[in-house]
Amino acid sequence: MDIKKLSTEGRNPQTMNLDEMTAEEIVKVMNSEDQKVALAVKKQLPQISIAANKIAESFKKGGRLFYTGAGTSGRLGVLDAAECVPTFGTEPEMVQGLIAGGSKAMTVAVEGAEDSVSEGADDLKAHDLNKNDVVVGIAASGRTPYVVGGLDYANSIGAETVALSCNDGSEISQHAKVAIEVVVGPEILSGSTRLKSGTAQKMVLNMLSTVAMVRIGKTYGNLMVDVKPTNQKLVQRSINIIGEVTGVDETVALNTLKKADYSVKDAIVMIATETDKPAAQEKLRQAGGFVRQAIK
Repeated sequence: MDIKKLSTEGRNPQTMNLDEMTAEEIVKVMNSEDQKVALAVKKQLPQISIAANKIAESFKKGGRLFYTGAGTSGRLGVLDAAECVPTFGTEPEMVQGLIAGGSKAMTVAVEGAEDSVSEGADDLKAHDLNKNDVVVGIAASGRTPYVVGGLDYANSIGAETVALSCNDGSEISQHAKVAIEVVVGPEILSGSTRLKSGTAQKMVLNMLSTVAMVRIGKTYGNLMVDVKPTNQKLVQRSINIIGEVTGVDETVALNTLKKADYSVKDAIVMIATETDKPAAQEKLRQAGGFVRQAIK
């Protein structure tokens, strides 16, 4: 598709005189445009749900989730992957973000990296992608060669593939089994897809990872029971979660958390079922990792 025909490259009629606007006028129009993002995401909820379920099923089979993208899209994928570790207690390998140009592209532009189809495939090969994995290709324009290459390789080995773009009928949609097209319209600064498009992508990635983690037992109600208490704030949050679920005071919660080697899940089951850590772990294993089933 001709880049001129992409909605993400169009000129926004509300900001044709952007350079003449006051700061207050600019932030008002930005806020107004941003309100359109959630509505655009809403239209894609059925597709997002399908993708999230596929990711959850992959996790249940021991598969992994790979985000792949360039520029802002790639950085958003890396960010979401990194946040899964402290939030859901996952191993870093479970959710990974790959960005065209490698890790240095997180902070500086790597010119031309996104134009390589082969690099998109090679990066996934380097991580031994297999048929149990899911690859989510992210590109606001919907035409990034690096993403196309990654999706094509994933398809060739039987992995699940998802395309996330911000244009109707995008090219990457044709290279994935599930297509999510969140059309937010022209940016207030033409072509600057770190704005509405980036916000839309962040919202969708939040949904994909959160829903998938909930579906495999990483939460109890709306509590993050697999949180890793790696600092004082998270230790206190863990104590609060244990108390919220079991009704014990902070002292008992902390003592049990220590006996559970700082596993919030184990501590909850230990208290709720009056068992030791090995017995709690066995109950969780039998419950598929779901705390609610383990403490029934």
